[in-house]
Amino acid sequence: MTRIKTIRGLLLIAAIVFSTALVAATHYAVSNLFERSVRDNAMRDANTFAEMTFQSMFQLMRTGWSRQQLEEFIRAIRRSVDNTQHQIQIYRGPRVAELFGEISQPAFDDPIRKVIASGDSLQLNNGPEVRFIHALRAEDQCRVCHTNAQPGEVLGVIDVRQDITPLLAASNRQFLLAFAPIIPVAVIATLLMVAYIRRRLDRAIGGFATNIRSVSKLADLRQIEKARLDFGFSEFSPVAGEVKQLLERVRGVAVDKEMLEFEIRLLEKFILTSDVVKDWREYVNRLLLDIDDVMPAYALFSIFKIGDDIFDLEVFWRYTPSAKSQQLFETTVKESLGRNPYFAGGYAVSIEHNIADSSRSLPELVREDIEVQTKSLLVEAPKIGGIVGIGMQAQPGADSTRWLVVESILSTLLNVVGSVKAIDKYTKDLEYYATRDPLTNLYNQRVFWELLDSETIRSGRHGYKFGLLVVDADNFKSVNDTYGHGFGDMFLQEVAAAIRSAIREDDLLARYGGDEFVVILPETDLAGTTEVAQRIIDSVTTMSIETPDGARVTGSLSVGMAVYPEHAIETKDLFLFADTMMYRAKAEGKGRLAIPTPQDVVEVFRSLSEKSILILAAVEARGVIPYFQPIVNPKTGEVEALEVLSRIRLEDGSILVADAFVAIAEKMGLMHKLDYILMERALEIVSQSDYKGLLFLNMSPRALVLNDFVQETRRIAASFDFDPGRIVFEITERETIKNMALLERFINTLRAEGFRLAIDDFGSGFSSFHYVKRFPIDFLKIEGDFIVGMKHNEKDRALVRSIVALGRDLGIRTVAEYVEDTEVLAKVVEQGIDLAQGYHIRRPTPSIEEALDITLG
Repeated sequence: MTRIKTIRGLLLIAAIVFSTALVAATHYAVSNLFERSVRDNAMRDANTFAEMTFQSMFQLMRTGWSRQQLEEFIRAIRRSVDNTQHQIQIYRGPRVAELFGEISQPAFDDPIRKVIASGDSLQLNNGPEVRFIHALRAEDQCRVCHTNAQPGEVLGVIDVRQDITPLLAASNRQFLLAFAPIIPVAVIATLLMVAYIRRRLDRAIGGFATNIRSVSKLADLRQIEKARLDFGFSEFSPVAGEVKQLLERVRGVAVDKEMLEFEIRLLEKFILTSDVVKDWREYVNRLLLDIDDVMPAYALFSIFKIGDDIFDLEVFWRYTPSAKSQQLFETTVKESLGRNPYFAGGYAVSIEHNIADSSRSLPELVREDIEVQTKSLLVEAPKIGGIVGIGMQAQPGADSTRWLVVESILSTLLNVVGSVKAIDKYTKDLEYYATRDPLTNLYNQRVFWELLDSETIRSGRHGYKFGLLVVDADNFKSVNDTYGHGFGDMFLQEVAAAIRSAIREDDLLARYGGDEFVVILPETDLAGTTEVAQRIIDSVTTMSIETPDGARVTGSLSVGMAVYPEHAIETKDLFLFADTMMYRAKAEGKGRLAIPTPQDVVEVFRSLSEKSILILAAVEARGVIPYFQPIVNPKTGEVEALEVLSRIRLEDGSILVADAFVAIAEKMGLMHKLDYILMERALEIVSQSDYKGLLFLNMSPRALVLNDFVQETRRIAASFDFDPGRIVFEITERETIKNMALLERFINTLRAEGFRLAIDDFGSGFSSFHYVKRFPIDFLKIEGDFIVGMKHNEKDRALVRSIVALGRDLGIRTVAEYVEDTEVLAKVVEQGIDLAQGYHIRRPTPSIEEALDITLG
């Protein structure tokens, strides 16, 4: 097919095609519209005719007509539509025929049967015929004669039909006669439009050609740039714009060298030094002066996020601006921020103005200067605190090519100034959070020990007493598990605030970890310490927080106390004493203060000393004893795994269980060493037996921060030629969830070495589900309280069913803990839990042979 090469030919063909299509579309649309009108009128006539027929019938029926009168009425109705396009038929329904007998009528077709069945009238408006079927439904007064009918039942139908073919044919003929004169008028109008468009194009293209022929030197390009290129139609405006941009790029080649030299000179100054970080505002002022030497510039500004919805706007002026110019500039910048989605939620702005050269005043700015000549670069950069922006305003007449270079410089300046601000903020944050707990903003554990050491030395030198309180939030785990970690964090913040309000300004409050706080009370004796402790308990007891479900949660504290030097003179001893007293308060019923007596001092330190000595001796003599508890398949009784539990044998032959020494060992920093010894002793025993199943080992939270934990466990497994895939480390929420990134790296490293992982007490807290989502977990050890509760509580059974379904869907095996009797074991089997352990199956035993000798009853 030959391609059309002229606009004239293209317009002519397009006009003809357009005219033809317009006429055809108009004819089609109008004729369809008319046909719909004819059909609608015919349907309304049929509807009216059927209603009138019914009303006539109804009037006769009320007089109690005979069968002969009925038949005569039907014949009269039919005669009334003879020699017309209408047809009418009255049908007697089954209910009437049942009572009064059949009449002569055509057989029911599908539409008639549908109306009789549904009781709704029906309109059929397709094809050459319009049909309306009117349902005759029984009313209360109809039942006088039609005793077998109920109100609403169909007694019969009136079927009205009309052939609309003649009407449609007549309308088409009339439309064609009326439309014929319009066709030549449309064609002539189209041709005139084509001629007009062609004349406008010829004039615009001729003018553009004249401008191009006038270019004889580089300076002439600026004249064409300033000229208004008009092709007569807005659709061709992009062509004119592209031509101007091309000319601008061509003209820019001649100044590339000059601008590159300028750019290099500035970029050489973009080097971060300690002086730049220290006084970055002076640094930006100097850069503004350098830019102004090449391109007249009168202001730079930068926007940094310095807090939650708080931004810092720094404006750098070339010369001193008026107050009106400052206000106008601030308003314009805020309006620009308001149009950015990042700021849509609202923000606060702190504004500071800086002047590079105060010896002169800046000419008064008008709004058009700022709106037209502002170049903003808004970049989201989380590493430097959120949104960072920098912009420039220049005087009119600046070379556009120079603007391109300056904009690239501004982009670099954006990163430089942003980095300076970020370094400053990051340094301050490091200094702050090195000493503070990020949740409560209280001192952290490390600073607490420094303060405690300092207070011990100061009080010892001056002969002062001071009090130490160890405070534990009662039932915090229950609050955390019930309402989630978000509410739990808010609860701890409220507890911290309540404690802070109950102590003196110079008393030292720190968060020791989890739900535990510590308070140092300088220059306070036993009576004063007791008074402050009780005030703290009262303050938290009156606290009430609304939960997400609208309930109220109140606070309760268990507090232990110690006084220097009455109860100890060494800082660690003083802390352990107060910590022990806190546990005594919890054991006595919580929500109280344990006030030490002279006898307590003897008992506490004897107990702590004995346990500390035992732990040290166990580490020294490698005296940790592994106990084994079987984990079985509840259906078959087969032992598939053994959980290894830590015990220490005392000199009198008695056994110290883990609960009695784990807390002290963790505070002594020795728990991980006990774990290593336990693992070695367990692998030694297993290697000497025929057992080929899995070993479950509990993991101390301290393992997360030990660089050598993975290497050490790998070494131990390798020394016994033990497959790491047979070792399952159990992790709990405890302290791990507070640093998910650290936990994720740690777990992925363990998995890379081949070890398996289990979540202990699964379902006891929200973070357990985070573990399943983020980590490669092999086993879920279901919270024991749920397992025991299955005997009597449907909610516990529902929770267990959900956990089992979750594990099955994710390919994770489930383990039931606390299987204490036959009834619980039956529920475990019923719920489809994969594995089970508990005293009903076997108590922990040092004999691996006994652990493997299982018979489920």
